[in-house]
Amino acid sequence: MLGIGYSGRANILQACQKLAQKAHNKLLRPEDIDKSLFADELEMSWTDEFPYPDLLIRTSGELRLSEFMLWQSAYTELFFTDALGPDFGEAEYLEALMSFQSRERRFGKRIL
Repeated sequence: MLGIGYSGRANILQACQKLAQKAHNKLLRPEDIDKSLFADELEMSWTDEFPYPDLLIRTSGELRLSEFMLWQSAYTELFFTDALGPDFGEAEYLEALMSFQSRERRFGKRIL
């Protein structure tokens, strides 16, 4: 998947506004709001099939997420490359996959 022109902050804000309106209209209680309910209010309809990316590849040498899928990327592995988007090809993709395969994914859990 390729994400372009996406604002994670705006997506989180609109989800908060929807939940606040539902609470105001007595359709739910604030204490009923949990991670799952919040995630359901995000306007990323295409993420139903792939809700949480395993790997985020950031091109162009930038070392930031730029608001891309802020909620969904909590446990996403990040790969940064100097290659520009149009120049990102098979070799760069394989490098990203090899980097991903070498990582130990803990999903926020501490391994003792």
